Amino acid sequence: MDNDISQGILQKRHWVFDLDGTLTIAIHDFAHIRNVLGVPQGSDILGHLEGLPEAEGLRARALLQSIEQELAQRTEPAEGALELLQFLHGRGTRIGVLTRNTRENALTTLAHIGLMNYIGEADVLGRDEARAKPDPDGIHKLACRWGVPAAALVMVGDYAFDLQTGRAAGAGTVHVDPARAFRWPELTDIAVGSLAELAQALQANVSSSWSAICTISS
Repeated sequence: MDNDISQGILQKRHWVFDLDGTLTIAIHDFAHIRNVLGVPQGSDILGHLEGLPEAEGLRARALLQSIEQELAQRTEPAEGALELLQFLHGRGTRIGVLTRNTRENALTTLAHIGLMNYIGEADVLGRDEARAKPDPDGIHKLACRWGVPAAALVMVGDYAFDLQTGRAAGAGTVHVDPARAFRWPELTDIAVGSLAELAQALQANVSSSWSAICTISS
């Protein structure tokens, strides 16, 4: 990781987070969900449903929504999620959420895990508000809403789709992987094992910036 790049990313003031498995502890059993929906294992669930005949697709999407609603009631915040969002919010950072889930489920989840105080409702985009990741549409929509170029944003996520989305938009990318396997280094600017680790990096960045300012001033 280039230290100058990572320092620059940590100083950005527009952050976008994936939801499930990033701000929350991962509980989705995608193999089971594919089985219930009749999606071939290894296939993209949303892409498969999009290709179904209209009536069949509507039934499948309704079933997926019911599965996700039930999961939203059982989610827990990821390690360091509250600490990180409190820190970012406290320094005036705009915070958004970009998820392949629905916006309705995302808002339910964020309220359930106590994070809605730090995120504006209009800054939560689901699969009906923007084209699904890895399409960068959601990043561009948030950038437009915030009045900054997409390059001013940071995309934080736990999966390749999140990192591909950030790369395609020209945003900074942060990969959160509790297993520390970090499978997509070519898509990753900063790799951390938890949001708590990311919060520590941000706090250290602020401290080093103040030290530099004090050194220059003296």
